[in-house]
Amino acid sequence: MALTAHALRTCCRSSPSSITSTSEPEFSWKFSSSDASSAFQTAYEIHVSPSKKEFLEDSLVWNSGKVKGPEPFGVIYSGQRLESVRRYYWRVRLWDLQDSVSDWSEVESIETGILDPSHWKAQWIRAPSEFGNERQVGYFRRTIHLDSELKTGRAFFTALGWYRLFINDKDVTGNALVHRWTHFDHEVEYQSYDVSGYFQPGDNEVTIVVADGRYRGHLGFFDRSSVYGDRLAVYGQFNLELSNGAEVVYSTDTEWKVSKGPIQRSDPKHGEVVDIRVSLCEGHPVEAFSLPDVKLIGEDAERVQAIQQLPPQKILRTPSGKQLIDFGQNFAGRIRVKLTGKPGDRVTLTHSEIVGQDGELDIHYLDLPFGNSLMQDQVILSARESWFEPLFTIHGFRYVEIDGLDYPLQDADIQGIVISSNLTIAGSFNCSDPQLNRLDANVFWSMRSNFLDTPTDCPTREQSGWTGDIQVFSRTATLFMDVQAYLRRFLHNMEVEQFDDGPIPPIIPSETSRYSGSTPSIMRYVSSSVGWGDCCVIIPWNLYQYYGDRQVLRSHYESMCRWVDFLGRRARGKRSWTRRLLTKGLGDLEEYIVDTGFDWGEWLRPGEGFGRSLFNILFGTGTVGTAYFAYSATLLAKIALILGKHEDARRYGELSTQVKTAWRAAFVRDGGRYIGDDKQDDYVRAIAFDLLLPEEKNLAINRLAELIVKADFHIGTGFLSTALLLPVLSDHGHADLAFRLLLQETQPSWLHMVNSGATTIWESWEGYTKDGRAMGSHNHYSLGAFASWFREGIAGLSPAEPGYRAIKIAPHVGGGLTHANASVETPFGTARSSWYLSEADNIIHLEITVPPGTTATVHQGEGVMSKVGPGTHSFSWKQS
Repeated sequence: MALTAHALRTCCRSSPSSITSTSEPEFSWKFSSSDASSAFQTAYEIHVSPSKKEFLEDSLVWNSGKVKGPEPFGVIYSGQRLESVRRYYWRVRLWDLQDSVSDWSEVESIETGILDPSHWKAQWIRAPSEFGNERQVGYFRRTIHLDSELKTGRAFFTALGWYRLFINDKDVTGNALVHRWTHFDHEVEYQSYDVSGYFQPGDNEVTIVVADGRYRGHLGFFDRSSVYGDRLAVYGQFNLELSNGAEVVYSTDTEWKVSKGPIQRSDPKHGEVVDIRVSLCEGHPVEAFSLPDVKLIGEDAERVQAIQQLPPQKILRTPSGKQLIDFGQNFAGRIRVKLTGKPGDRVTLTHSEIVGQDGELDIHYLDLPFGNSLMQDQVILSARESWFEPLFTIHGFRYVEIDGLDYPLQDADIQGIVISSNLTIAGSFNCSDPQLNRLDANVFWSMRSNFLDTPTDCPTREQSGWTGDIQVFSRTATLFMDVQAYLRRFLHNMEVEQFDDGPIPPIIPSETSRYSGSTPSIMRYVSSSVGWGDCCVIIPWNLYQYYGDRQVLRSHYESMCRWVDFLGRRARGKRSWTRRLLTKGLGDLEEYIVDTGFDWGEWLRPGEGFGRSLFNILFGTGTVGTAYFAYSATLLAKIALILGKHEDARRYGELSTQVKTAWRAAFVRDGGRYIGDDKQDDYVRAIAFDLLLPEEKNLAINRLAELIVKADFHIGTGFLSTALLLPVLSDHGHADLAFRLLLQETQPSWLHMVNSGATTIWESWEGYTKDGRAMGSHNHYSLGAFASWFREGIAGLSPAEPGYRAIKIAPHVGGGLTHANASVETPFGTARSSWYLSEADNIIHLEITVPPGTTATVHQGEGVMSKVGPGTHSFSWKQS
């Protein structure tokens, strides 16, 4: 039976619009067969046509011909040049092991954006100076007259600020927060909309509401506003085809007006103020201006939007008499609430993750030294009952305090609106321990809360795109959601802001711009930090391992080289004063030690707090910096080889060998018994990054085990190494210790968070001070990166070759668990591993599903292995 191709995607998305010239379209698909033995692709053929029904040879813009290859992804378009604002259609057929050809697949569409800059007819427009530069939201408006019915129409719009497009009072944008955060000195993302059903013959009223967003709103740790500019603006056009055959373009120009309206001000972090009584006032003429150095780019990842509604779990009263809504789940988003009252009544909605010990909402535990962390919306009521939902803000919260109502709210009056990038769920985990299931859910919710228009550290205090967070979490992210396009976008933003000589800002976007001054010296200084800057190597490597993504390696190869070369120059500089005072020199090996400049280091080990972590920065000895230098050089050598850059592969391979040698000379003592500062993370990093000689590794793993036992089976790792801890233990004969750490319920531990009522992952292991006051963010995903071990350790499901073309099934049964299962959506299809332990006879029963086009090696304990192909297979063996 021949194969059947399905799930066709272009550029990692289904039926995308706004495909731009930044990259040629990239095709992928999945396939199935009723005969598992022949469920392997050996070749494919792709046709691309401008017509959904016509795929004749003379109508094609690309015919790939029969191309040999086993992978149903990563195929780059190489046909005729695509036209702007054009819909194309493609299909694929496949050959199997018997060289039988399949039927053609169902047809998938793609739509190009504006590929040629000359096709833009729009002007950037903004409010005149007399409109005021205060935080007023702008309502840009014009009337469009159509002489006949609209046949088809596309809108292409963007703004400086978050925006919403309305046609005849109908919301075209929907519940999305657009556009995505880019560095506005360089690029602004535009959206494409099908507006065919929105226009009517005659006059049509178009309104674009623009609020501060990331452009003018408060950003980051320093809570600065107007980072990129202080005047909101709009840019875009409608490309319309009328039923009378006319093709017309209506674009932003000086015919538009701008008004003030109900939204008085709106900040992405701090909230929105709305006066429901206000109607749109008389419009001001707009002024046109230019942004000559800014490139317009189409969307290439899913939008940030409302993806779920949560009902309230409790409606309480605080001791001060205010209504308090508990949604039972910490999340990122906003609320929708039905309000009524007297005209002019002001209702205040204040959000927080925490209720203090006094029963009042805690709004100060995240206060910044340079600003506040208040997340508050205000509504001024009219005479009519109305539903209120802010349009242009994101809050991180579980609780909402509502003040200003003289009646009690009911459950039906309130909804929690969850905001996140609209990513497809790509995996699952479940086991016999409800606490572990809750912990896995906590990781999921922290990821969902922080995968916004850039991967953020928290949805509360900063909402900043810290590179270290996504570096440690990127591997785990692939097991929860389909993040391929999303992380490609992040890497593009990162490379835009990478310094020419290699350093990478620790925040992407970096929250700096020409408008607010050149890059501050402090930002340039902290851009050297290892573990954060290494995201440019580690994230592409993870995307290659989990999606088979060679394109991301090609696209960011030069960026990786600039970073590793920068670390090389840094290492060749002076020795740090700490090592000069405390150690003897290493001779020629000194030029491979990274111990000067700035590094965040092993941030927030248990009990160290922010102050101690800053101490580590000042007095670090280079253990962490040199380890990451070695690891990134090792990965870069492998990447160069994959890309056929053999001279680079040799050079970076030799570099990694030298750095490892220098690292061992500087930081390994007593044959591996003592490493660095003799902390858990020193040993975890040494083993995970393969820095040790074989004879040293056993001593190191044994010392790590000793330190864990000495800590009474508590975690001692911080930000960078926690994700590596459990795999290092289980892969080196200490799965029992991995389970002891995982199931530990006293602080510091993951289950301590769960037992303390957490529904997301905390920023620090403590979460609260000794006297019970909350501290730090309670919604960070970084310490949740361990959850890859749920799937790859406990369920035992991991890629043995890039993209899961070969799969390793090696479950770790222990910790008192009686069953566990996991699934992951691979580029070939769904892979599953499910086991249960028959306690009566101590037999482990395993069932696995292997996707078409792949094989799996099953490890059954005591060195027994079986290799199987696609399909469902069962195994059983006695637990040792």
